Amino acid sequence: MSAQEVEIRISPRIADIGQAEWDACACPEVKPGVRPNDPFTTYRFLSALEQSGSVGPGTGWQPQYLSAAIGGQIIAVAPMYAKSHSQGEYIFDHSWAHALERAGGRYYPKLQIAVPHTPATGRRFLVRPGFEGSGMAALVQGAVQLTGNNGLSSLHITFCTQAEAQAGEDLGLLVRKSQQFHWRNNGFEEFDGFLSTLSSRKRKNIRKEREQAQRFGGEIEVLSGDAIQPAHWDAFWQFYQDTGARKWGTPYLTRQFFDIAQQTLRDDIVLVLAKRDGAWVAGALNFIGAQALYGRYWGCTEHHPFLHFELCYYQAIDIAIAWKLAAVEAGAQGEHKLARGYLPRPTWSLHWIREEGFMRAVADYLSQERAAVDQEIDILTEYGPFKRAEIEEQQ
Repeated sequence: MSAQEVEIRISPRIADIGQAEWDACACPEVKPGVRPNDPFTTYRFLSALEQSGSVGPGTGWQPQYLSAAIGGQIIAVAPMYAKSHSQGEYIFDHSWAHALERAGGRYYPKLQIAVPHTPATGRRFLVRPGFEGSGMAALVQGAVQLTGNNGLSSLHITFCTQAEAQAGEDLGLLVRKSQQFHWRNNGFEEFDGFLSTLSSRKRKNIRKEREQAQRFGGEIEVLSGDAIQPAHWDAFWQFYQDTGARKWGTPYLTRQFFDIAQQTLRDDIVLVLAKRDGAWVAGALNFIGAQALYGRYWGCTEHHPFLHFELCYYQAIDIAIAWKLAAVEAGAQGEHKLARGYLPRPTWSLHWIREEGFMRAVADYLSQERAAVDQEIDILTEYGPFKRAEIEEQQ
């Protein structure tokens, strides 16, 4: 297939591509009773970000949806954005920006292929079945060409799959390796089955934490689908604002996002809420994929010992076991997750920098960083809560 046969397009609105075409590439596995593997690259999720003003003018995330077509048929798409900052990405390149600007260059704007505000691994080059190789190659080549032709500093693809990282390296992109903490379901039938894989001391600590958390003076509710009501979002918005203000200065998602979530995303969501004296006092928001539960946001209006761990980590494990999900991805950072049964796992990103000398410097840095990440994963796994045989099996 020659390059001339593939047409690359940029669309400022995902609606210009359309739901049927987008989802045919993003989640072709979906059918009645089957969820998308990745809830974050679906048309409905990305459209909710756009419609709610969580991306777009004034946010530093300007949609530039990338698509590749042959003979008028779209064969591949990618969620791409022009970025005027590096916030909401969770793969940190601030030092790169400072280095280039100190050398007299300009780092922003840049192009980012990512799900905004979402540190969850998934396909970033969304290819219609049957076009796997040519579709990804067309998107990569198109994105690199757009970066160069428009005088932008760089292109970044964050939280891609390992297979995409390997293919991207073959296409001339730089590979970056990072790590997160994930929980793995080894066919557990109940929470105690998971606990039995831990060392005695860690097992006792978790039981103690759960007992203390559940004595907060109220009850915990797990809600999904039609059980989620608008009033639940009113409460969760307060939690989200509190956490967002402390972590990022300004929450990334607008209030309207949660209104749209109630309309179009509630079947993809699990809310874990704590109520005391008739009022919601804390909550955790999770998204559901075909194989994993993704912990995204947490907040509270009252502090109770270990309630954070209960709602975010232990309830997520309960849900994954009950729903027979293979994993819980608990978001970015947080070594405190290690003692709760979440082991370090590698994550991947790809990068291309227009200035050749700076790209060589970044390549050298990434080579050293990958070795450091490998060492960190080994050390953290060694100090994890699992019995020795369980650690070896999970590795």
